[in-house]
Amino acid sequence: MTTDNKKTALFIDRDGTLVVEPPVDYQLDSLDKFKFIPGVIRNLAFIAETLDYELVMVSNQDGLGTSSFPTEDFLPPQQLLLETLAGEGVRFDDIIIDTSFPHENKPTRKPGTALLGKYMTGEYDLSASYVIGDRLTDVMLARNLGARAIYFAPACRGREEVDKAGLAECTALITDDWSRIADFLRGGSRTAHVHRRTAETDIEVSVDLDGDGKADIGTGLGFFDHMLSQIARHSGIDLTIKVKGDLWVDEHHTIEDTAIVLGAALKKALGDKRGIERYGFVLPMDDCDCTVAIDFGGRSWLLWDVEFKREKIGDVPTEMFLHFFKSLSDAAAMNLYISAHGDNEHHKIEGIFKALARSIRAALRRDVFHYRLPSTKGLL
Repeated sequence: MTTDNKKTALFIDRDGTLVVEPPVDYQLDSLDKFKFIPGVIRNLAFIAETLDYELVMVSNQDGLGTSSFPTEDFLPPQQLLLETLAGEGVRFDDIIIDTSFPHENKPTRKPGTALLGKYMTGEYDLSASYVIGDRLTDVMLARNLGARAIYFAPACRGREEVDKAGLAECTALITDDWSRIADFLRGGSRTAHVHRRTAETDIEVSVDLDGDGKADIGTGLGFFDHMLSQIARHSGIDLTIKVKGDLWVDEHHTIEDTAIVLGAALKKALGDKRGIERYGFVLPMDDCDCTVAIDFGGRSWLLWDVEFKREKIGDVPTEMFLHFFKSLSDAAAMNLYISAHGDNEHHKIEGIFKALARSIRAALRRDVFHYRLPSTKGLL
């Protein structure tokens, strides 16, 4: 990939990122220990074919060339790795291996950059480049290069480690799934932050459509917070909503304006919508049958087939749910068809929010291997 005529690169760790790291001695010194990380061949081939990043292998191999790790033990697995990937169209533009031991603390060893000098001369746009690796030293290398890190680790554990180490700012993605990495590199991040202030409300919403379902919700209305958290948890979206509303008047502005800002954030994060499924639907909840059908087609419309027998559920007037979903549909530019039937009012509305979340999850699913606009119009 080039930016302003500068080249970009993916600096990729080997053991634990391309191939499974041996669990005992951490040395891949025989073919018996050789095993690719699941999904790496297909996705690296896709990256090599469709994107123009230079591929650079950067690896610490402790004591390589010494009696503790003879070169003749290192070469067969390394050759198998390179030949297998080359057969799928993946060839590294550079292979950089540091052979020092950890206790030597050499500047050539990750996260040191002494062996990467040619990438730091201005010819490369390192701010648009990535380091992909399974250790915090790889994330630190990204920071030291002025690049961003893709930390190859389970999302929950990885986020905790990155936050604890103060490396969140230089970390673009945390995942142990190569398909997710290919998705990110091909389609970019799908995040948005929208801040809207009026005389009645001050609302900030942040979304990450490819998150882990984390929610940080505060609207001043407990039941409303509970419902909005369902969207995050069951759609997989990371969702932050902070609201200061005129609740001393009533709940109307807080609920309706939250829907407006949430819808705007979803629309912004979706971008041009290439590769998404576009449609989604349905969910049962105990005594209730709740159906939510979505089309992120660029036009708003709401069909509402729901009746409530109570004036309030928790601290939220039931009449406000129609306003919420109408405003959400308008702001997100989506068709939204909602029906729910049952006896328990709490179950009914909770089922609707959960069905909405599952519909969003299905509709937002992106396939970068078929990165087309889901429309014959050429625009959504």
